[in-house]
Amino acid sequence: MAKTALCIGINNYPGTDLDLGGCVNDAHDWAALLGGRGFKVTSLLDAAATKAAMAEGMRRLIGGAAKGDLVVITFSGHGTFVPDTSGDEPDRQDEGLCPYDIQAGGGALIDDEIHQLFAARKPGVKLVLISDSCHSGTVTRTLGSEQPADLPRRRFMPYANWAAQGRATAPATPATPATPATPAAPAAPAAAGVAKAAKVIARGRPPFKPALAAHEGDLLLSGCEEGPNRFSYDTRFKGRPNGAFTYYALKTLSEVEAANPQATYADWHKAIAKALPTASLPQRPQIVGTDAAKNARIFA
Repeated sequence: MAKTALCIGINNYPGTDLDLGGCVNDAHDWAALLGGRGFKVTSLLDAAATKAAMAEGMRRLIGGAAKGDLVVITFSGHGTFVPDTSGDEPDRQDEGLCPYDIQAGGGALIDDEIHQLFAARKPGVKLVLISDSCHSGTVTRTLGSEQPADLPRRRFMPYANWAAQGRATAPATPATPATPATPAAPAAPAAAGVAKAAKVIARGRPPFKPALAAHEGDLLLSGCEEGPNRFSYDTRFKGRPNGAFTYYALKTLSEVEAANPQATYADWHKAIAKALPTASLPQRPQIVGTDAAKNARIFA
C-alpha cells in the first residue's frame, strides 16, 4: 500500500486584510507527522498554494493512487462560500477553500470542484481529509486587522472581503477534470478587511464533504461542526502560532496511541473533543465517515 499526502498551509492572503499566523506551522506539523509514518509528502505553503496549484496537487495525488493506497490531504487556511450557480445547494451557497490568490484572480476552490477532482480516482483508493478552516454558514464581521495578534482569529473569509467589483472569478483548475465556473462577484464589495453587514443563511458544511465516498471508506476530520456561526480558530500556544484544532489533534494523537497502539480515528476524535472547545476557543471538532471508516486504525 502506497501512502501519499498533500499538506496545504496559507497565512498570507494579499489584498484581504485577513492574514493568519498558524497555518504554515500547521502544514509543517502535519507533514512532519505523516512523513514520519512513511507518507510521501508534498507541501504547498503561502504563495505556492494558488488555486491552480492546489487543484493540480489534489489531482496528481488522487490520480496517481491505486487500489488500497491511502491519500491524506490537510488544509489550514481560510474557508469561505460563494453563491451557488448549479442549483445543487439548498442554501444557495457553495462552500470553498481559500487559496493564496483568491483575490488576485483565482477565486475559491469550491466544493463542486473538489468533488470533481476526487471523483476521478480509481476504485479502492482511501482518502483521509483534515480541514483546519471554517465552513461557517454566516457572513459575519470578521475580527480583521483590529484584533490583537495574540488573540484567536477565525479562519473564515467572507465573500465580500475577496470578491472584487465586476470581476468574475473563473476557476484556475486544470482542464481535466472540468470544473464549474465560479460566479461573478457582487456589484458593491465591502472595503478591504471589513465584511458586509451580517446575513444569516441556512447552514455551512466542510468544503471537503461532497468529495467523501462512503463505499470507499473515506474520512473527514474538521476543526468545527457544520452549521451557521461555526468557526475554527487561529491562535498561539507557548508563543508559537497554530490552529487550535491542529495543535490539539497532534497533541492527543500521541497520547491516544501511547495508551493503545491500535487506536482508531473514533478514539482520536473523542480525545480531541475532550480538549476542545475551551472558554476562548469555542469550536467543536467534527468527524464524518462510516462506522467502518471511523473505527479504522489511524493512518494505516
